[in-house]
Amino acid sequence: MIEARRLHILRAVADHRTVTAAAAALYLTPSAVSQQLTALEQETGHRLVERGAKGVRLTPAGEILLSHTNAVLAQLERAEAELAAYGSGAAGTVTVASFATGIALVVAPAVASLARSAPGIRIRVQDAEGDASLPMVLDRLVDVAVAVEYRGAPPADDPRLAHVPLYAEPFDAVVPVSHRLAGADVVPLGELAKDPWIGPYPGNPCHDVVVLACESAGFQPRLEHSSDDFRAVVALASADVGVALVPRTALRGMDLTGVVVRPVDGVAPTRRVFAAVRRGAEQHPLIRPVLDALEDVARM
Repeated sequence: MIEARRLHILRAVADHRTVTAAAAALYLTPSAVSQQLTALEQETGHRLVERGAKGVRLTPAGEILLSHTNAVLAQLERAEAELAAYGSGAAGTVTVASFATGIALVVAPAVASLARSAPGIRIRVQDAEGDASLPMVLDRLVDVAVAVEYRGAPPADDPRLAHVPLYAEPFDAVVPVSHRLAGADVVPLGELAKDPWIGPYPGNPCHDVVVLACESAGFQPRLEHSSDDFRAVVALASADVGVALVPRTALRGMDLTGVVVRPVDGVAPTRRVFAAVRRGAEQHPLIRPVLDALEDVARM
């Protein structure tokens, strides 16, 4: 009989591509992960992984088992949810990982709402960018991720995750007050093709939004200054070292001295924010109220 614990290890190896990275995510030693994979191969009678210079990849048999693994683990999440509901699951801790603006915009208000409507649920919040929070959910380090769509992100129909759309927001152009377009009502992105740019590091979902928007306008942005903190991005723009695209909500309450904020001409680049949990866990009696609270706040 196949042990579910070993299926979880198989999925972690498939997600992380190396035994060492999977072991770190699961808080196991690499040798323990290798031993469990060997045991799983013995249980199934098939070779499931192949090791190479660039890491580990699944064999065709491993891919077949992985497709069933996602369904099995989702069903186990549902079983845990039903058992928790049977046991009244009215009290417990839910850990939420979110990027900073998401914390300010939806997570913190949801926490305040839950303190009134579900006082038995304790929320722990961790600051994590969208590209980091989704693997944290899959690795069971957190229960809920508030993340942003980005290239390479698991799609909405990913069998491992359940998505809950929250909100979408445009990016605005931020240019120094001395910039030639500072007096314009809207900023055509194509007019910024030769400017130096300030933006998030590669890997940050907002980096993808900026690059894709510029590519759609016909150019690659010349990113000379990088920061994942939009306050730093705006401060650099105010120092007249470049231009930027910044999510509208990230500009709320920020010192905008020295810069001008203008909407982008045409279709504005947009980041789409969603909550994600492990598939099957969306009806858990502790997690469902958190998702509902996040949705309620996002609709306000």
